[in-house]
Amino acid sequence: MAKVLIAYYSRTGNTKAMAKVIAGAIKAEGNSVDLKLVTNVKVPSLLNYDAIILGTPVYYGTMAAEVKKLIDASVKLHGQLENTIGGAFASSANIGGGNETAITDIIHAFLIHGMIVRGDPEGDHYGPVSINRPNQRVIKNCRRFGKRIALLLKKVK
Repeated sequence: MAKVLIAYYSRTGNTKAMAKVIAGAIKAEGNSVDLKLVTNVKVPSLLNYDAIILGTPVYYGTMAAEVKKLIDASVKLHGQLENTIGGAFASSANIGGGNETAITDIIHAFLIHGMIVRGDPEGDHYGPVSINRPNQRVIKNCRRFGKRIALLLKKVK
């Protein structure tokens, strides 16, 4: 059984709702999931996971400061997260609100860590995105994302 961390920040509850759907899909495939507020994640604990997924609301086209703080602190683990699976998701208030730029900012950090990031040829290519409260399309994409992470874990492990 693989161990997955889903860490998120959420003011309105939209990002949290997405995190719960993703966690459910990963658990349904037989994996262990720790669902935590990003502010409750200790940097050394990142080494305990086979996959790390970060969720963020979008502020000024990028991730929330709380998420960035964890990423910046993770420099202490440089080179130690190599081959860990990574993923990201985001929510914003507007269609052009910066979901993709926030997700790719997280993915850039994961790539520098040497992590494995899987794109999706259908739907939300970089990771699930929501405009305001997650609707049925978002829920479907969050489930798909979680299942694809779980399948990748099986291949890698």
